[in-house]
Amino acid sequence: MFEVLLVDDEALARNDLKGMLDWEKHGFTVCGEAHNGAAALSIMERHPPHIVFIDVSMPVMNGVELSRLIRERFPRVKMIMLSSFDDYDYVRTCLKNGAMDYLLKHRLDAAALLSLLTKAAQDLQSEERELEARSAQTQMIERLIPAIHREHVANLARNMQDAGAKLEVYARDKQLYADSVLFGTAAVQIVPFHVLTESLSDVEKNRLVQQATDVMQMAVGDIQQRTVAYVGEGRFIILFSSAERSEHAASSQINHLLSSLSHSLEKFLNMKCFFAIGSLCGNLKQLAMSYSKADKEINDRLYQGLNPSKLRESLLVDEHKQLLLFLEQLDGERTSRVISGVFATVKDHPVYSMPVQFIVCELLRIAEMAARRFASPAFMEDQELVPSRSGLGRLGSVAEVEEWILAAYARILETLKKHHGAGPYSRHIAKAVQYITEHYASDISLEMTASALSLNPSYLSRLFKEETQMTFTEYLTRIRIKTSCVLMESGPYSLKEISGQVGFSNYTYFFRVFKSITGMTPQAYMDNLKPSKK
Repeated sequence: MFEVLLVDDEALARNDLKGMLDWEKHGFTVCGEAHNGAAALSIMERHPPHIVFIDVSMPVMNGVELSRLIRERFPRVKMIMLSSFDDYDYVRTCLKNGAMDYLLKHRLDAAALLSLLTKAAQDLQSEERELEARSAQTQMIERLIPAIHREHVANLARNMQDAGAKLEVYARDKQLYADSVLFGTAAVQIVPFHVLTESLSDVEKNRLVQQATDVMQMAVGDIQQRTVAYVGEGRFIILFSSAERSEHAASSQINHLLSSLSHSLEKFLNMKCFFAIGSLCGNLKQLAMSYSKADKEINDRLYQGLNPSKLRESLLVDEHKQLLLFLEQLDGERTSRVISGVFATVKDHPVYSMPVQFIVCELLRIAEMAARRFASPAFMEDQELVPSRSGLGRLGSVAEVEEWILAAYARILETLKKHHGAGPYSRHIAKAVQYITEHYASDISLEMTASALSLNPSYLSRLFKEETQMTFTEYLTRIRIKTSCVLMESGPYSLKEISGQVGFSNYTYFFRVFKSITGMTPQAYMDNLKPSKK
């Protein structure tokens, strides 16, 4: 609803104007009346209208003077001048003061009034859209300027050609790093960035990087004097400028700011970082060399002086298969043994080193794969089998990470045991199935299982047959044969070793049972697993 103020020293004229139109029907309302210009200004100071009708000839303050003051104080208000006289000087002065129209009172009727009001409303709406567009453009420019600034700084770390010279020109144009005589850089690495972000989408990763950038910028201060820019893979460059002529004073200042930055990251984002400081120099052109020194120090710590292309980026094929096998078998002891063996190969590395991060990511991927493979979708929806990776950012040693991974796997195994035990069976048969799953490799029997569950063997046998449609021995045999197939797929075992590991004391008997269930001999099954030669 557009608000309209009527200003005329004659009450009859104001009443005629009010009665000429059903204002609210057309989206307008008369919000006030004034008998002269001074009274109108008083009303407008309290509550400016959208549109004002002004009589040109009034005592105390006439319409011409009022229009001038409105233009100065309320430039967005639309003014429509009314007069009983057709005076060109009045017309010219009022239009010069910003009035949108000048109309003789005796020519004003409902149609003319509505036309004037509609035009004023359209102008107001058009101006509002322009203001919003300009505001959005201004906000975009305000966001874009820091982004361009940071891109120039990041290019120093990316070995872009003439990055230092281009930054110097940009800084001169934008009056950045004013009064500075010494410049320096630092490389900052978030740890363990690869582990924390590997499972995130690009949008989530970008949001995390932006949060880290904002927190670090807040810690080091004014972007025009000290600039934080993202390089990639959790690496940031910090450009420092200082008015100090003493290198010692400038270095002390940089160390203090980086300590504050590290503390802020841990406090606000629960992220740890480490940093290295490049050499100080006298101009922006030399900063690429300054950063290369800091970058090399960070990489040496991340990769332990090794060639990144030769690092262990994942588990061995056998380790991968064994973990999936032992998780399927719900064998916690052998699962833990494989994990500890993997960590033994990187025990002397820093916790944030890339070999450690690669291994942790692979172990977590296997855990997630096992959870999806060995648990039903409905069960997965109700369980968070793999814990959040955010907790890894607080750990300070490889031993602590190993302990965290072992605990995560133990939790998965415990949950999977409950899931397998529940199944579609009654409480007694669910416990019997779980007992078989945990002890199939040993010499177990119906009697042993019944004793462990405090049940009568005959009762357990009958109940087992009713619910599984198999005898106890048939079910046990099928579990053993299924596990033997998985062991064959894992690679490193001979057939005789496999038969013993799944609970067969006699290889010939294993051979006969395997063929009766799968339709082929164990050797034929293994041969089928080998890639065909073309």
